[in-house]
Amino acid sequence: MDITRYMGQVPDYPSFPSVDALHAEFDAITTTHPQLARIRTVGTSRLGDPLRVLTIGDGPADALVIGGPHPNEPIGFRTITALVDLLCRDSALRAELGCRWHVLACADPDGARLNEGWYGNPGDRRAYAEHFYRPDLDEQVEWSFPLTVGDYRFDRPLPETTALMRLMDEIEPDLVCSLHNGEHQGVFYYLNRDDAALARQLAELAAIEGLPSHHGEPEVPGSRLIAPSVYSTPTGSTLGPAFGAGAGSADYAARFDALHLVAEVPLWTDDRAADETATDLDYRDLVAASAAARKEAFTTVETALNAVANDLTVRSPFRRSVEGTLRTLRTYAGQLEALALPDRPATVAETFDQRQEVHLVRLRLLGTCLRMLDAEIDAGNPAPAIRTQRSRLAGHFDRWTTEAETETAGMRLEIRRPVAVQLGAILLTAQARRHER
Repeated sequence: MDITRYMGQVPDYPSFPSVDALHAEFDAITTTHPQLARIRTVGTSRLGDPLRVLTIGDGPADALVIGGPHPNEPIGFRTITALVDLLCRDSALRAELGCRWHVLACADPDGARLNEGWYGNPGDRRAYAEHFYRPDLDEQVEWSFPLTVGDYRFDRPLPETTALMRLMDEIEPDLVCSLHNGEHQGVFYYLNRDDAALARQLAELAAIEGLPSHHGEPEVPGSRLIAPSVYSTPTGSTLGPAFGAGAGSADYAARFDALHLVAEVPLWTDDRAADETATDLDYRDLVAASAAARKEAFTTVETALNAVANDLTVRSPFRRSVEGTLRTLRTYAGQLEALALPDRPATVAETFDQRQEVHLVRLRLLGTCLRMLDAEIDAGNPAPAIRTQRSRLAGHFDRWTTEAETETAGMRLEIRRPVAVQLGAILLTAQARRHER
């Protein structure tokens, strides 16, 4: 299979679609290809949005592609657009891969609608933070599958997660691809099996599109590398009890012996993410400085929450996100502190990654907290404490946004490149799974 040729067919995309626009694109596909593609609703979101799955082809195996499992990660929306268009146009490719494809365009439409304020302008760091929303782990579709580990039990799957479970029970997938993206990090992947050959092929995709591979800190502390920038999938039994969440889609896919891929690509790119050149900064000093900056952000937001605790009346998703994310980040910080750190110089990639993590934590927390306070004011609750903390946090937000923009002045955005990488990763894993059968 000429993966490069298929990746090269991905068009330019100036922005990301709204949930309604995604639904309209699916409808247009079935109108254009009525004998090949069909849509069905497999469930509804917590707020009643339909969860629509587009099925293409009639191969002997079943593949499931999940778009938008995290609502602040919309690159997968465009990857699905490119994949569906390719599959509908290329009968030879469908036959070669031997799959019936089930494509869930948006796994969390409620959350996606809360991010649509920046989808149309993805190159604006301030707009991204001002309109950012991401639920905490126990309200994420990706991490709310049922889980029992010893005395720990998670049995609160979201309606969206339950719909995915029913769909997997029905189709018994051979392949599951969950499409994710970060902010500034390089390209990396999670695989649920130690397939060294596939891992090496995946690791090569970023360079085809001129994107950096991720050589900074692993997203999950202690992650095990299969190949450079390809990690073994973290299990729910490890993450769930530590963070108060459930199992992941990979855990549920394991019931069917499915090959599971998580494709993580950057929203914005910077060559520093892949630069392994040593700096004159001690690695332990770098980690300590980053930890101190993150703790400052935690304290800033916690101070505001404590000050307005008696005045909050709206149980908004923003409030749940801020409170839950603070707990999760505190737990994550504790895990990082427990790691034994090497005595050596930090690389450029590590330095860049640590600083981006600081910006990420600051702007996500403050942006969501400001939305929480605005929800109170918009509901007719401009209490003095709420107005005071909103002004105080807005000052921090302005300073930290300026700092982030200054440190990432070389930021580049070209949506088609990470889309092409995700598309190539899906095709490679589908090909690998067929060879297994």
